[in-house]
Amino acid sequence: MNNKNRQWRLARTPAEGWPTEGDFELSSTGIPSPGPQQLLAKTIYLSMDPYQWGRRRAGVEVVGEVCHGRTVSQVIESRVADYQEGDIIFNTNGWQEYGLTGENISVFGYMYPRKIDPAIAPISTALGVLGMLGLTAYSGVYLQCQPQPGETVVVSAASGGVGQNAGQIAKLKGCRVVGITGSEQKCNFVTETLGFSAAVNHKAPDFAEQLAKACPDGIDIYFENVGGAVFEAVKPLLNKNSRIALCGLISQYGGDDMASMHALWRKAGQSIFDKQQVTAHRLFVGDFVADYQDQFLSEMGEWVKDGLIKYKEDRWQGLENTPAAFSAMLSGGNFGKTIIQVSDDPSTDEQLNKKRNSVNVLG
Repeated sequence: MNNKNRQWRLARTPAEGWPTEGDFELSSTGIPSPGPQQLLAKTIYLSMDPYQWGRRRAGVEVVGEVCHGRTVSQVIESRVADYQEGDIIFNTNGWQEYGLTGENISVFGYMYPRKIDPAIAPISTALGVLGMLGLTAYSGVYLQCQPQPGETVVVSAASGGVGQNAGQIAKLKGCRVVGITGSEQKCNFVTETLGFSAAVNHKAPDFAEQLAKACPDGIDIYFENVGGAVFEAVKPLLNKNSRIALCGLISQYGGDDMASMHALWRKAGQSIFDKQQVTAHRLFVGDFVADYQDQFLSEMGEWVKDGLIKYKEDRWQGLENTPAAFSAMLSGGNFGKTIIQVSDDPSTDEQLNKKRNSVNVLG
């Protein structure tokens, strides 16, 4: 282990718009030593998620702090009972190579650290299909919206980390699933690989007409990741007693007024909510962790193992590329769940691969 720890810190609180070069600063510091009830972990994979930008714009992250991010890491030194050197864990090292993790820390309802068994599935899945993203999709589609066989479910950002899971879960529940994506390549992916019934490119000039054609019986469930013009095209198609899982509004994260963003979204759709008796659920995954995480891991784990749920990762190499990957994800330049591989994955040796159950991973 070298004696330097590279870190991306927040250089300023962004007032508006999307990430720019001046928002983040790469620096190096010494590798810390764990105190009582702490462990030192080396980051292997770092998760890129849209909510991170909202935190920065809202001032949740303080200028000069290491940027927040969920991680899969390996324990280097431990002063926490039951955690040993070499253990693979799910934690929040953030945008850095090494970090300290305390005992029994709660973030968004998740308790950290949490051990990961590399023999069950590739460890990167703890940031995606078998992690918070998978539970978000499971909670919004299955627990909140309660899909019924034969219903039409529309998922925006359908090829992204959450969207691809949301659509496949709805499909497993017997629904007809329509995906909304930002390119023809992504449309082909969600229909040909993930098995959605149809997909529409929201950048097409006749997007609204294409969406209406893809949903001849209207929309019963809408899984919202985008907002803006995409939602405006969805609104007229909502059936009576339809349900919305409001997961994200990525198209609006660069707007001028973060504080009122969700209120404006709800107000814009209020007339159709009243008329059509639409139920809009605000989706916060932390509300489901305590009661449903074990159920989710059991059910989703079996679906992944059996090849019924497929997933795609958009993997970038090197901590130095984190801001570029983050910006690409926010602008729709990703294809799948965006993660940064910060260091070598020690779980990919040949012996372990022989032990591991078959998992359906797409490149």
